Amino acid sequence: MPESNILLAFHDGVAVITLNRPEKFNAFAGDMRERLLEALEQVATSDARVLVLTGAGKAFCSGGDVGFMRDLVGRGAGYEGLQPLVDAGRDLVTRLSAFEIPVIAAVNGVAAGAGANLMLACDVRLASDAARFGETFIRIGLHVDWGGSWSLTRAVGVAKALDLCWSGELIDAAEMLRLGLVERVVPAAEFDAMWLGYAARLVAAPQTSVRALKANLRAAEHRTLAQALEAESAAQADCWASSDAAEGIRAFAEKREPRFGAGAPAPAADPPPSAAVRAFE
Repeated sequence: MPESNILLAFHDGVAVITLNRPEKFNAFAGDMRERLLEALEQVATSDARVLVLTGAGKAFCSGGDVGFMRDLVGRGAGYEGLQPLVDAGRDLVTRLSAFEIPVIAAVNGVAAGAGANLMLACDVRLASDAARFGETFIRIGLHVDWGGSWSLTRAVGVAKALDLCWSGELIDAAEMLRLGLVERVVPAAEFDAMWLGYAARLVAAPQTSVRALKANLRAAEHRTLAQALEAESAAQADCWASSDAAEGIRAFAEKREPRFGAGAPAPAADPPPSAAVRAFE
């Protein structure tokens, strides 16, 4: 049996999904999109507190398989041949946006085309200094998809989004950081330790606070000040009612590290083993 192109592992509250086609820079091919959606659904029904998306080898994800598109062109296929791939990307981005837990992109290498927009669909993006980013669709005469027209303009503004999409160029990790496409960049040798540590801190954080912050900060752009204040008040009431708030306040006063956890959501009925790895063939 060939090695799976999508891997899912659980460890200490962190779910890690790895795109595993390193010989093709993790380009999406065959049923990888469907297998990725299946992995996301398993995470959604688990007790994971954080989801990390990353890539095997030297790339995060180089986008769609151009060889498959070439075959479509060779057969004279209409848009109906490509549309299932576009629709699958839409489904994946929509599913990612519905997660209440933090979703982190661990961008270990190139993120291009659909891979760039998969990265942008995550809440926080952490990058190795080997990372590269490119909205490369124009190089093959196509349009940005996977929600890139929405997420990229919110990240960098319309003018810079147009510049990136019209040029189709790859930019390096330093420029990604300058533009706000990623939140942190570290040397490649330190990268795995950095994103693992980041995820572990979120697992240990008070879960009512973590999830309320995600919900309200993402919604704030579309709210009035009055609506934002009302949402903050409701979230503060929920946090105050959790035992984590009492623990955090006591720990601060006693000058010790807090031991959060009592306010965390209950585990799923049958969570996967913490060290389990599932392959999606």
